[in-house]
Amino acid sequence: MSALLDGITVLDLSRVLAGPYCAQLLADQGASVVKVESPEGDECRAWGSPAPNGLSHNFNSVNRGKRSITLNLKSEPARGVLRRLAGQADVVIQSFLPDTARRLGVDYDSLRAVRPDLVFCSVSGFGSRGPLAGKPGYDLTMQAFSGIMSLTGHEGQPPVRSGVSFIDMTTGLNAYAGVTTALLARERTGRGAHVQVSLLETAIALLGYHGVAWLQQGIMPRPQGSGIAHLVPYQAFRCADGWLLAGATNDAAWRRFAQGLGRPDLADDPRFATNQGRLDHRGELVPLLEGIFASGTVAGWVERLQDRQVAVAPLHDLEQALGHPQVLANDMVVTALTPAGQAVPLLGCPFKFAGEAMPPRRAPPPLGADTADVLAGMLGLDAAEIEALRQAGAL
Repeated sequence: MSALLDGITVLDLSRVLAGPYCAQLLADQGASVVKVESPEGDECRAWGSPAPNGLSHNFNSVNRGKRSITLNLKSEPARGVLRRLAGQADVVIQSFLPDTARRLGVDYDSLRAVRPDLVFCSVSGFGSRGPLAGKPGYDLTMQAFSGIMSLTGHEGQPPVRSGVSFIDMTTGLNAYAGVTTALLARERTGRGAHVQVSLLETAIALLGYHGVAWLQQGIMPRPQGSGIAHLVPYQAFRCADGWLLAGATNDAAWRRFAQGLGRPDLADDPRFATNQGRLDHRGELVPLLEGIFASGTVAGWVERLQDRQVAVAPLHDLEQALGHPQVLANDMVVTALTPAGQAVPLLGCPFKFAGEAMPPRRAPPPLGADTADVLAGMLGLDAAEIEALRQAGAL
């Protein structure tokens, strides 16, 4: 299968997770992605312990398939180089604060002046309008600001963050959707676009039915631990040798659930026959189920409940999840190679075309490793011109 975005050139000026993840997804589909960094590099390079390839795990997670160049955008010669690169690019992704972007000349108006049909993607914390539009935002602060943290964890306990940076990563997916939609529109109209995504807008959208229930009926959700407020049972249960999550999403599933437990009598109990009854008697039903699950193993219960088409899953750690045959069969663990031939294991692309995954073309790049090659290849600069830029402090 050919790469669908072959021929598309992307300048990735973004940092940390959201913007770089969008650019990585574009690279996965064949785009030529140039990561433009300051001489100090994306701060994400220094977060966490270094991986065997010398880069941080944070950086490795969102930067495969790219080439890296360094530009000191505080210098006019470097800004001139960037404008020339933008004139050769189809897509620019940036995550600077608005005032900084304008000062450095990497805002939409400045760059579409050199490429009128440019697809330009801005990634921000709080969005493009409103009193906080110029403020920085991060995944964890947005979990708090959006209300997500208020419904995570256990009632009466201190606030709990999600164990993964899901707002950052989902914002990257939203950016990818916006960029590819804009590229499709450009094919039809010949016009570029300014795609704007933010951590706040992603987080608010992810409130889903919780947000709609509040807007429509003023229903304020409470933290539910591993459970769901409107379904019983649907939560984690401790077994003799570990934990599983199991649930009944409707009354027919509840009858299958009870049969799988070897307790068909529970399905006929008038207290538990309907979901509303189970909600009303949650305090009686859940302890009863906890006692039943504690009497067997995770594998035993999973097999019995899966055989009856009941929603059930073991609570895996990462070793179990990333080594599972189902995960591996769907190419969600991939390997990229460094220029030296070192294999770097990474997480796969979450969408496929015709079930076929594109293999990653290169491992995440060392800082500035491709500066000379990119300037020569895209702008036709010779060695003397590149050295002059270095001497001027542009690179």
